Amino acid sequence: MPRFRLEVEFDGTGFVGWQRQAAGRSVQGALEEAFESLVGVAVAVHGAGRTDAGVHALSMTAHADLPPGARILPPDRLQSGLNHFLRPEPIAVLAVARAADDFHARFSATARHYRYVVLNRRAPPVLDAGRVWHVSRAIDAGVMADEARALLGRHDFTSFRSTECQAASAIKTLDRLTVRREGATIVVEASARSFLHHQVRNMVGTLVLVGEGRRPRGFAAEALAARDRVAAGPTAPARGLYFVRAIYA
Repeated sequence: MPRFRLEVEFDGTGFVGWQRQAAGRSVQGALEEAFESLVGVAVAVHGAGRTDAGVHALSMTAHADLPPGARILPPDRLQSGLNHFLRPEPIAVLAVARAADDFHARFSATARHYRYVVLNRRAPPVLDAGRVWHVSRAIDAGVMADEARALLGRHDFTSFRSTECQAASAIKTLDRLTVRREGATIVVEASARSFLHHQVRNMVGTLVLVGEGRRPRGFAAEALAARDRVAAGPTAPARGLYFVRAIYA
């Protein structure tokens, strides 16, 4: 069965997330429906990671095998055909290429990059509505950046995992967590091989609390050491989070 690698962009608004679920519209489900319409048989699509409802992706890597009986098309025609059948969903296939038989979008990934966007101004978002977390209270991005450094490295991130997280261990290695201000926008970048459920959103919620001055400096480090979800800040809204890309060796 030929295996194809896809790069997919999507607006997560209105979806239950990437992963197909018993109820609700998923990005994975929409792609699988487009594949079946294009090649004539059911096709399973596997993504580099799951996303929560409302989370977006700039380039989610996925792979799919075309089973016996499928209409086999070259990558460029697969891309254009999939985009045709995806309309009017807010999903676009950016690229399609043949992949090695042992390539797996999830298990072959060596790193995953996420971006969180906060709009920090009094006026609400209009053009970016549904794609940023609007915080009207003044935020010191420099303080957020200082706090973020305490979370870098290998730690037990129990304080920053969802209570519904199903990961066997809360120990993760956070390779990158940076904060920068671009005008009224604060951008948080996070990189790791893998993340716990809600880890990025919970870290952002914690950093924003300190940046607003509602918690003292050192709060992020104290929350990390507590290994208790109630010790950290709130979960930032899903709408500000973007899956940026996965890295493969």
